Amino acid sequence: MKAMIMAAGKGTRLGEISHKIPKVLLDINGKSLLHRAVEKCSSAGFDDIIINVHHLADQVEDEIGQLRKDGFRITVSDEREKLLETGGGLFKARHFFDDDPFLLYNADIITDFDLIKLFNYHTEKKGLATLAVRQREGARFLLVDEKGLLRGWCNRSTGERIIAGGIDENLTEIAFSSMHIIEPEIFKYMTEGVYTMTTLYLQLAAEHKIYTYRDDTGYWANVGTIEILEEVRNHLSASGL
Repeated sequence: MKAMIMAAGKGTRLGEISHKIPKVLLDINGKSLLHRAVEKCSSAGFDDIIINVHHLADQVEDEIGQLRKDGFRITVSDEREKLLETGGGLFKARHFFDDDPFLLYNADIITDFDLIKLFNYHTEKKGLATLAVRQREGARFLLVDEKGLLRGWCNRSTGERIIAGGIDENLTEIAFSSMHIIEPEIFKYMTEGVYTMTTLYLQLAAEHKIYTYRDDTGYWANVGTIEILEEVRNHLSASGL
């Protein structure tokens, strides 16, 4: 199966360290974030992978070269000219995908989440996309109905609230886990540009089924700050990883 790993971000919240080292190459107990993301996807059967590059792209491509030597099958989507965000980045790489559903995965997360369960849930529900979600602290949340369908988005910090069709009643706030299974049909509704997949999903949710799959168990972290980086290292060390 095919997957796209998003690895082009600048990692600005990490401060000066991200000026010299791409966020996805940060060392996590002997392996880079990117290495761990590739292993995670491949071990779940998503072993034909495309990775986008932008910030300090040469360094990232060097790591990809080593991963290829280790036996991983990887294609590069070059965004050196312009960072396209998740939506624009996926659309640029559309030529890579076939007629089967695929995984979209952020390189900066560490999790023991079961990707196979996400894929099976998606194929059972037969929606356009299925987004992994979990209850956790944060400011920005998806809004879902009792069937787990995406109905909106909110930002608690700013008070912004977007409703994507339907009525703003009995909706649950839930955090997105940066893992999605997507039908290739979605490319019919996409264009070139700089935009996020969340923006696209909110545009499509009124007329298409965008499901969420909730799993609050296990471990999940977005390595966005130095503090979280150290916490992840300690957690994996304690787990022998």
